Amino acid sequence: MDAIVGTTQEAKPPFDQERLDRLMEEADFDFLIAASKHNVQYLLGGYKFIFFSAMDAIGHSRYLPLVIYEKGRPDRAAYIGNKMEAGEHQNRPFWTPELHTATWGSLDAAALAAEHFSKIGRTDARIGIEPAFLPSDAYIALRKALPDAKVFDATSTFERMRALKTPEELTKLRKASDLITESMLATIAASREGSTKAEIIERLRREETNRGLQFEYCLLTLGSSHNRAASEQAWAAGEVMSIDSGGNYHGYIGDLCRMGVLGEPDSELEDLLHEIDTIQQAAFSKIKAGAMGEDVIIEAEATLKTSPSAAFTDFFCHGMGLISHEAPFLMTNHPVAYEGVDADRPLEENMVISVETTMLHPKRGFIKLEDTVAVTATGYEMFGDTGRGWNRGGTAA
Repeated sequence: MDAIVGTTQEAKPPFDQERLDRLMEEADFDFLIAASKHNVQYLLGGYKFIFFSAMDAIGHSRYLPLVIYEKGRPDRAAYIGNKMEAGEHQNRPFWTPELHTATWGSLDAAALAAEHFSKIGRTDARIGIEPAFLPSDAYIALRKALPDAKVFDATSTFERMRALKTPEELTKLRKASDLITESMLATIAASREGSTKAEIIERLRREETNRGLQFEYCLLTLGSSHNRAASEQAWAAGEVMSIDSGGNYHGYIGDLCRMGVLGEPDSELEDLLHEIDTIQQAAFSKIKAGAMGEDVIIEAEATLKTSPSAAFTDFFCHGMGLISHEAPFLMTNHPVAYEGVDADRPLEENMVISVETTMLHPKRGFIKLEDTVAVTATGYEMFGDTGRGWNRGGTAA
């Protein structure tokens, strides 16, 4: 197969090589093969091929980018990409010393990966992979080509690699969060009596896109309904709106929820949102580097139990970054299916956490706040912190 070899004179990884090498040493891996878009993006310093940004399938197969990294040997790293990525390399050379842009499918990528291990004489290496992101045909082909290699699940190693954000990553997460809240507040203000959920969601998509975000999703409720799917339900005077959206800024996800009301909030609505914010503030009070992850959960849940609306209110907390649920993992199967392995570990500076409290009120509807915070040495920094009260609908000119 054709291969374009990068012209980088000295391999300079765009990530914390010492930290990744230490994580690999702890897991006893000689190599990592990244196959997910988010880990490939991380190891390539933020690069994401635009042609396959919204899809993977092409022809009879799929786009399968691979980054091969050897512990302590960035000079032997390789990137395996699609044929069209040769132009990307010409414009902004990839840092990996070896570059293969000759693939059109998963089997092509697997063959080039095996060829790389043969070329450097490491066909018997201990290799960490991403089982959830390496297609079965590529995995079988790789195992057949490298029968002496030992292959292991490296999902946790990749998650630990991304857990601490760099200043550049924090800037992108802050930007994503700020732009999402701006978009949500503009959407609430522009929505009026009679605006349907489908129209409001489309409005939010345009607001986010016009601000440079890639729209990911919108979960929307109106009135007393708890149904967050798009529909022709229309907003009525006096009703609340819960608008929960994820937007992607250069690969980094912002995920927040804000509340709107068509008219003026009555005293009950003010009290209900205050209950939610009190739980949020309790969680924030325990967030700082060195605090145990479970302390955040314990404090929030203890405050929730004192709430008059505790019977229909829930608290949740999860890590944020290139994907919407990543390390630190603080709660078990609540609601996403994973173990809360970080509950009994200390929080670390530059972790990013989503904190959310949801009330399914039987009469007033779905009331929620979701906030994104970065862990600092002495506490936390909140991203996208505007609009946390009741935002009035129908106020845009």
